[in-house]
Amino acid sequence: MPILVVDNVDKTYDGAGRAVNALRGVTFNAEAGDFIALTGPSGCGKSTLLHILGGIDRPTRGRVLLDGVELVSLSEEDLARLRRKKIGFVFQFFNLLPTLTVAENVELPLMLDGISNSSASKRTTEMLERVGLGGRAAHYPAELSGGEMQRAAVARAVVTRPDLILADEPTGNLDSENGTQVMKLLAELNREMRITVILATHSNEAAQYAVRLLHMRDGVIEEIA
Repeated sequence: MPILVVDNVDKTYDGAGRAVNALRGVTFNAEAGDFIALTGPSGCGKSTLLHILGGIDRPTRGRVLLDGVELVSLSEEDLARLRRKKIGFVFQFFNLLPTLTVAENVELPLMLDGISNSSASKRTTEMLERVGLGGRAAHYPAELSGGEMQRAAVARAVVTRPDLILADEPTGNLDSENGTQVMKLLAELNREMRITVILATHSNEAAQYAVRLLHMRDGVIEEIA
């Protein structure tokens, strides 16, 4: 059974008195360990689709199942619990909390999920070492480079050992060298941990790390490679 099932998903917004169809009949499956890139021009629906896959937004019509659980059927509380356990997010602008250290940022989702202090600390230390930030654990985000901040964000996303990583333009705020490092890291973690990765990107270089490409235009998947 696929880890992720997206079945005929529509999303319509009310834009200044008229309906805006952000997604129209989007359908695809992802297996455990897949690495999928969503490509297409700005405004084609990539970010909207990621938000629905992550349970941040709900579809107007259609179904999304993650590990057999239909997201639209869940309450907000249950959705939040599912996100903490099964989904990791990586954003373009890192979204690290500036008043927490790197280690505290990475450890936070474990603490929210009730993991013991000792286990959370151990997993955080191991993950920071894995992403090359073992020596930066006590630093604050403002003391890091852009590439280091994104690697910290990746560590935070995977420290809970989720089934699914949703990455929205993770190289969009980085230079080419740091972007390459982040994409290599995502690809390595995808293989090592068999985490399904869905990447939304404008970058052809970033998309090359994916195994499958879904090209979007005007809210529709028009090409699957």
